[in-house]
Amino acid sequence: MNNIKIDHSAAATEFNKDEARVNWHDETLWFVRSKRDKAVFQIPEWEQLREAGSQIKNHVLSNLHDYLTEFEKKATENGITVHWAADGKEHNEIIYSIIKNEGVNRMVKSKSMLTEECHLNEFLKEKGVEVIDSDLGERIVQMREEPPSHIVLPAIHLKKSDVGDTFHEHLGTEKGATDPQYLTEAARQHLRDTFLTRKVALTGVNFAIAETGGFVVCTNEGNADMGAHLADVHIAAMGFEKIIPKAEHLGVFLRLLARSATGQPITTFSSHFHKPRAGQKMHIVIVDNGRTTQLGRADFRNSLKCIRCAACFNTCPVYRRSGGHSYHTAIAGPIGSILAPNLDMAKNADLPFASTLCGSCSNVCPVKIDIHDQLYKWRQVLVKDGHVSSVKSIGIKSMASVLNSPKFYRTAGKLGRFLMKTAPFMVNNNMNVWYNQREMPEVPKESFRDWYLRKRN
Repeated sequence: MNNIKIDHSAAATEFNKDEARVNWHDETLWFVRSKRDKAVFQIPEWEQLREAGSQIKNHVLSNLHDYLTEFEKKATENGITVHWAADGKEHNEIIYSIIKNEGVNRMVKSKSMLTEECHLNEFLKEKGVEVIDSDLGERIVQMREEPPSHIVLPAIHLKKSDVGDTFHEHLGTEKGATDPQYLTEAARQHLRDTFLTRKVALTGVNFAIAETGGFVVCTNEGNADMGAHLADVHIAAMGFEKIIPKAEHLGVFLRLLARSATGQPITTFSSHFHKPRAGQKMHIVIVDNGRTTQLGRADFRNSLKCIRCAACFNTCPVYRRSGGHSYHTAIAGPIGSILAPNLDMAKNADLPFASTLCGSCSNVCPVKIDIHDQLYKWRQVLVKDGHVSSVKSIGIKSMASVLNSPKFYRTAGKLGRFLMKTAPFMVNNNMNVWYNQREMPEVPKESFRDWYLRKRN
């Protein structure tokens, strides 16, 4: 999937063929968004929390070198081995070298969107290493050989019947079983042996604290704890933007994260790791993979404030009705549409256009990332650098000419109304993508300007 150029619009069209599933997907995500709203409205100081989180992240991005150096020093003093990776390839090679040095070929992994970004599972599979994802949603999509469609709810695109069919095929559950408790128990029994027999466990990192050299992993299932505490080797993979200055700042971010993600007051497990236990080895791999480039882009550096809550996914009308897989990148949704072009403009040029620019994503972002503004700015960059189709480029330039001239605009409006009345086939045809998916509105008798002038006089 990662080597094939997929257009968001075409993939969304495919997703929309199943109208009932699309409606269900839309309603389910809006339900999560509604839970977020209820949780947020219970805190009078919510906007102050957002502002605090935003300012802390702004400060960190302006002082990254100092905080990363401090974190490395403290973590090393704590007995953690710190590795630095310039890109996804180096990240994967470092993790493989750790596994190889331990003389094993199996690993258990909890949720880490960074490893999805770096395509770690595919890399290790090619090297003969078996990786079992222990997060329930991640394990389901792994069995189905699909990427996650959502960064918090990776199997949100699947119904209970889909999960039942998958478990029947891979775990031998009863055919047609859809009871969530039964299916969850089957997954629990399946994963128990994995936790008990894997020598190496990998986790992600939600927050890394420069002051202490420790890091925090947030889960709702406890699978990260099971893996890390039972394994002889704990590997943590971390994008360098996950750093925060002090432990006291966790009080801000832990309150923001879960409420924004799922409407919970706090994640069920917020696990703090400061040093390996006696006899255990602990590694942390700190990754750049384009983040330095994004940091240097003045218009887009704020995207590095993201704490991966997915609130922007749950509120986005485009994501809700096009599905996560239509974004053909590890991080989907509005924030992914900002991050992906930084990694590969040509491959991901379609994504910033997968937005209505309604601003709802920015409104719900817990750290006040100006998401819709950045999507708009990416469109300007991509068009200027020639990363859009010639049809779109010509269309945009034509519209710019029309909108730049009031006289031309009025003439074009009159011509458009005339054609829609007398020659509707000029508008209602297959070349008009808008018409292919919608009914054209009734032709107005006059423009708003003409109506306004007539009424004013």
